[in-house]
Amino acid sequence: MKEMNHIAIYLPANANKALVMGLICKHPLLQAYNIFNNNAAIFSSEALDQFLKEEFLHGETGFDTGFNRPLHTMSSGEQKKVLLQFLLSQNPAYFIVDEVYDHLDIATQAVVLKKFESIAQTIPIIQIFHRKKEIFPFINHYFSYHNNDLIAHVSLEHLLLDIKGQVHAGTDLTLPLPLTTFNIPLNPLVALINVSVSYDGRPIVKDINWTINAGEFWQLIGPNGSGKTTILSLITGDNPKGYGQELYLFGKKKGSGETVWDIKQKIGYFNASLTQHFSRQDSIEKMIISGFNDSIGLYIKPTDQQIRLAQEWLHFIQLYPQRNKAIQFLTLAQQRMVLIARAMVKHPPLLILDEPTAGLDDASAALIITMIQQIVNQSTTTILYVSHSREEGLTPTSIFELSPSEFGATGTIVST
Repeated sequence: MKEMNHIAIYLPANANKALVMGLICKHPLLQAYNIFNNNAAIFSSEALDQFLKEEFLHGETGFDTGFNRPLHTMSSGEQKKVLLQFLLSQNPAYFIVDEVYDHLDIATQAVVLKKFESIAQTIPIIQIFHRKKEIFPFINHYFSYHNNDLIAHVSLEHLLLDIKGQVHAGTDLTLPLPLTTFNIPLNPLVALINVSVSYDGRPIVKDINWTINAGEFWQLIGPNGSGKTTILSLITGDNPKGYGQELYLFGKKKGSGETVWDIKQKIGYFNASLTQHFSRQDSIEKMIISGFNDSIGLYIKPTDQQIRLAQEWLHFIQLYPQRNKAIQFLTLAQQRMVLIARAMVKHPPLLILDEPTAGLDDASAALIITMIQQIVNQSTTTILYVSHSREEGLTPTSIFELSPSEFGATGTIVST
């Protein structure tokens, strides 16, 4: 059987994807492989978003999901599986694959990889990747994107060496000190005792027993749909299912008189999607200041001390000269660092980091990992890190794993 040509293109997270897609079909280095025609299948988060938008606007995606349910109600893994099945039904001449593993649990990643290994037997694949660990094992041609052009690499080792040279160690400055300290019981910081949650008779989590103490560094893992979001919503006080259960947050049982805002004041929360909620006119300095009151925008005049501390954080993440810029003008790594600084500006007892390295390239992920580890080493804040994968350089002291079942997901503490 003739060997298929499969191409990997390393793309920094902040590169213009539209330009890259245009290069793919016309670049002379790639044209030599004679795999291009108009019948391409694009497997990416952007392609999936287009189908979701079509469903939102017109009530259907244009293809059968096979699950007798709308696409938007499925988990990330299920959505990508049905998208891949639809693309295969179109008999494509070749695949362009991007962000193949984003937001997928380890088991689903293995399923998707196995499927593409099968596809690769008969259909050429062009994989755009940001992290070296994403590269399909069957790739046999390697390129990187730099200065609006593609650079060929003689081997995978040559490509990885080039990527490694782009990784920066991050800042070595001292973490800014807090303005005040929180007067709360040290242990347990959070405790769930036999906590169960169901929706419309469908069990989500069952008999969860988890205690988080001050100063610990936890990682929360579990397959897509295993209840991680439910657990987080219980801890942040947003989920009314916590009432009437043995759920203790910062020394108080849920429902004993505290408000949601009392709970949130003690939590710093990071999620990359937060950038979508801020005005394009909000400067990154104002965004960090807003972390003192957990607000989207500034509605209370900040004190001089709050402004000073926000500026110290800007110096810490080396963005002080850009303090008056809107976040949209920063790189993805810089945006993430601003949001983490916003979550940490009040030095909360608990910091929740929800997928902070998702969608980043290796160099950008290294910056975020370094920042998180500095917070671990230089503060007393307890960290709850949510991610499917382990990151080199991060050292969680404990892992809480959710395992789904028909009776609801159960939780287990696993060794690091």
